[in-house]
Amino acid sequence: MPNFSFFHTLRNQCINSAFKTKAWSQIERFRGCCVPCRRMSEEQSNTQIKQLKRALESPPFDHDGEAKKLKTDDDKTAEEKKFPKRKVALLVAYSGKGYYGMQRNPGNAQFKTIEDEIVTALIKAGCIPENHGDDMKKMSFQRCARTDKGVSAAGQVVSLKLWLVDKILQKINTHLPPQIRVLGIKRVTGGFNSKNNCDARTYSYMLPTVAFSLKDRDQEDTSFRMDSETLQRVNTLFALYKGTHNFHNFTSQKGPRDPSAKRYITHMACGEPFVRQGAEFAVITVRGQSFMMHQIRKMIGLVIAVVKGYAGEEIMERSWAEEKVDVPKAPGLGLVLERVHFDRYNKRFGGDGLHETLEWTQEEDAIAAFKDAHIYPSIVETECQDKSMVSWMTTLPIHDFEATAAGKQERKDEDEDGSASD
Repeated sequence: MPNFSFFHTLRNQCINSAFKTKAWSQIERFRGCCVPCRRMSEEQSNTQIKQLKRALESPPFDHDGEAKKLKTDDDKTAEEKKFPKRKVALLVAYSGKGYYGMQRNPGNAQFKTIEDEIVTALIKAGCIPENHGDDMKKMSFQRCARTDKGVSAAGQVVSLKLWLVDKILQKINTHLPPQIRVLGIKRVTGGFNSKNNCDARTYSYMLPTVAFSLKDRDQEDTSFRMDSETLQRVNTLFALYKGTHNFHNFTSQKGPRDPSAKRYITHMACGEPFVRQGAEFAVITVRGQSFMMHQIRKMIGLVIAVVKGYAGEEIMERSWAEEKVDVPKAPGLGLVLERVHFDRYNKRFGGDGLHETLEWTQEEDAIAAFKDAHIYPSIVETECQDKSMVSWMTTLPIHDFEATAAGKQERKDEDEDGSASD
């Protein structure tokens, strides 16, 4: 039996509706039916009620009863008519040298960021409206991970809505400096969020191998070459990080009982060394679900302190306990966001026939070429000129690795993945 009090409510709602006549006439006809008709099945009754509700909800009025203007074909620009607006994921690579990180700082034009360059290029390429440039939330913009000042990326992913103009990648890159490139674009689901849908991140850290020499050796000796025994010991120490540990000592203002200080690491290792500009370098790779600010740099800094002989291996286990441990932080130069992983998203939507998996396998050659042309040369050149690692190593004797650290911590840090960076 239909609920006739519902129709009374609908009648009152119809008074100011442009659909009053049509909707109310349907209600009156329904109420005037004979008694047997009223005894229709519950399913038929509910169907008619839903249809009438949709008829009244469809007029273009907002919740306050004010007329709400909807964009018609005449209101749309020529660009909007020609190209559809779709949710996409962009694969972005950049060298962070000279930039104040990834995220934009509206109103602070003196602090140039990677996103400043990207948004400007998107506007000039005709991919987003110019009046949305100062508020990218209107385009559902989200980056997978913030990267800090000077930090580079070979596989950053941002998600947003774009007008899919012709030759879109070519047009975007035309308006970008050579040290920033959009290497790929893929359609994603409407609810996709590059930060929230990310399952894991992989970072790399490039450093001169003299960092793993003993503390009594000349730290500026570019002829140093790391032997296989040292490399094996380095990787044995890095392997201790695998699994879930309490990393409250590897960031600032995280208490030992803060649940967010526990992080899961799936891989960490140092690769074979290679020579650049007469000096030997190596690349450390680490993968985890997420990282806190400074966590990766402190993980590397502690291993360097142990290998050089400033601290014993037992400090590794002690750093995960509740007491405060003085953990040195390696320089930011050399840190690179290698790639981000969307395993759950790929499993759910990658095979639905409508969306592609976010694997970027076809872009691997372009990623490698960009790193060889822009990221690695920038790191090597800056290290050879500024000697940031050598300068940092001179501070290691200052750290007290036997006692707990004293003094106020630097400042509150947020997660690097989407909120801040290592």
